[in-house]
Formats: sequence, C-alpha cells, structure tokens
Amino acid sequence: MMNLRETFTVATDALRANKLRAILTSIGVIIGSASLVLVVTVALTSRKFVISQIEGVGSNLVWAEMVKPPDKVLPLSHEITLADMQAVKAAVPGVAEVAGIREMPMTAMVGGTVRAVSLIGVTEGYQTIRRLVIFRGRFFDPVDMETRGKVCLITEELAARIFRQENPIGKPLRMGELTFTVIGVFRERVTTFGLSEIQDESVLVPFTLMKYYTGSDVVRLLDVQAQRPEDVPFVQRQIELLLRSRHPAEAEYKVQTLTAILAAAKNISLALTIVLLLIACIALLISGIGIMNIMLVTVTERTKEIGIRKAIGASRREILAQFLVEAFLLSGGGAVIGILIGLAIPAAIQPFLPGNLRVPVSGLSVVISFVVSCSTGIFFGYLPANEAAKLQPVESLRYE
Repeated sequence: MMNLRETFTVATDALRANKLRAILTSIGVIIGSASLVLVVTVALTSRKFVISQIEGVGSNLVWAEMVKPPDKVLPLSHEITLADMQAVKAAVPGVAEVAGIREMPMTAMVGGTVRAVSLIGVTEGYQTIRRLVIFRGRFFDPVDMETRGKVCLITEELAARIFRQENPIGKPLRMGELTFTVIGVFRERVTTFGLSEIQDESVLVPFTLMKYYTGSDVVRLLDVQAQRPEDVPFVQRQIELLLRSRHPAEAEYKVQTLTAILAAAKNISLALTIVLLLIACIALLISGIGIMNIMLVTVTERTKEIGIRKAIGASRREILAQFLVEAFLLSGGGAVIGILIGLAIPAAIQPFLPGNLRVPVSGLSVVISFVVSCSTGIFFGYLPANEAAKLQPVESLRYE
C-alpha cells in the first residue's frame, strides 16, 4: 500500500511539473470520450424521435386497400365496404378500433372564395386511430354518423386561408350542392408532409355522406388499430384472410403495417451510430498515440531521475507502475472532463428542443467511454513505461 501511494505521489508530482504538456496531451482523450457520450446520446435521441414520429401516424396501425391495376376496371364486388369493416371489428381478435375512409377532390366555397380541397369521408373511429388533434370544436359523434349530419372538420391551414382571423366554428362551407357547418378544426398529431390522405387543405365529413358524392359505400382505405404492438402481425394476417374470404378469389388486397418502416428506421439509426462511434474511436486512437509519444519524450527527459530512483532501491515494477499511473491519470482525467462535456451539451440544448422531445442519457455510454479512454491510455502508455523500467541505473546516471 505504501509503495502504491508513493508511486501515485511521484506520478502526480511529475504531471504537475509539466501542467501545460499534460493538458495538451489530454485534449485528444477529452474529445474522444466526449464524442463517445455525445454519439450515443444523439443516436438514442434521433432513434426515439424518428420512432415517435412514425408511431404518431397511428398507434399499432394496420391498413388495407384493394390493389387496382392501372388500366383495368374492377367489379364492385372487389371493393372493400363498410360491411367488411364491421366484419373485421367483430371477427378479428386483438382489434381495438377500425375506421374506413374515402377521399376525392372537391371545391369548397366560402363567401365567394373558391378553393380546391381534399374531401375525406371518415367513420367514427378515425380520430382514435389517427390520433388527430382537435384545436377547436369537436369530432363527429354517433348522431352525426347516423343522421348523415351536414357537418365537417377542416385543417388548420384551410381555416387560416378561408376564414382568416375569424372563428370558423359554426360557419357554413359549401361543397358541391351541399352546405356543411364547420364543427371542428384539426391537425395531424405528427406531420406526414402530405404522404397520408390528409393534405394541407382537407375537409372531413361523415362517411355516410360520401355516398351522395360517390354513389356507393366503398371504403378506399381500411384502418385497423391493434390492441397491443405484439398483436399487429396476427391482426395483419387475419385481415388479409378475412378480406379474401369475403370477396372473389381474383381480388387482390394489400395489408400493411408500420413494422417495415420502423425496422428500416432502426437499421438506419444503427448504421449511423456505428459510423459515428468509429469516428469517436479514431479520435481516441489518435489521443492514445499522442500519449505514447509524450510519454516516450518524458522517459528520455527523465532518464537521470529514473537512474537515481533505481540506485536508491526502486524496483523495475515500481518504475513501470509510476509511468503507467501517469498514463492512467492523463487518460482518466481527460475521460472525466470529456464525459462531463458530453453530458453538459445535451443538458444545455434541451430548452431549445421541442417540448415533447427529451434527450436520454445512457449510463452505459458513460461507463464505456471512461473504460475505453483509460484502457487506451494504459495500452499506449505501456511501451514508454516498459522502456523506462528497462533502463540500467549506471547508464541512466551517466546520461546527459
């Protein structure tokens, strides 16, 4: 214990004697260890953000649609209908909610202003599945659906463009020969940039009214929400089987989930994380080589000191331990500073991030960063330490 304490004291005094050199040598380790923590933090944050964006489109979502050949008119018996939607809800286990939609281009007129809009007929469960945010007013209730109420919801963008600063709730909106009353203003919980059926200027109406425009109760898209994430594959298979059993054998349907998109997002996140980690490891490698170079210079400068220590009884093991401790202090101290920087940066930028985005800090990344940084310092510090331990006392004392 006494030898270890003495070795630690001698190593600390040697670093204090060359503070600037020690600080400059540790900069590489500081950058490398901070990079490791930041890379893992950024990877976890981006993965969490991307997955939350995808899942925000719909929770445990499964959707089905009929496959339509480009130049072929299919019989009505191939189309998905409201009866299919009810059959899915009644016959498929693990289904929490179902909804059907049908959209078509339409023109809306308010006070002489005419705008092209996307008219979307939806069933009652649509808001639950798509997790729409209602800013003003309300969504459709069962009475609206049963009585074919001439009511509608409009997007934020459409409300701002046609009603300006006015409150649109209760205002009339004419589409074709029907006049609707606006009962709500909504937006998607997660922006899909027009990749879903909801566009910037969309109008939702009860599905029961779409027959007035289309002449049928055909559902273009059938949305299904599974009760649990693990139920999604089963629900997907059952929906496909049910649709095939209720329609002609030649009818084709595409039943999809978010699983493939989530898997792709996770793979991309993993690939980026690996690339960034390799860059951080290269920074640590360079810092290790820097430690080795400085330690070799230090051994050369302190040859006479080493000879004196050996002459008064210091063993080869003690000399080796002294220089290894110096390398450990350089790398370990740099690792601690780098980790603190890596933790401070996410904490500093947290107030500037969206309110629903939290930066997770991985305790494992902190431990790995410290262990890797210290191991790098000791590994590259061993050669200079070994060179110092092998010096002969007589030759060291004659060195000038």
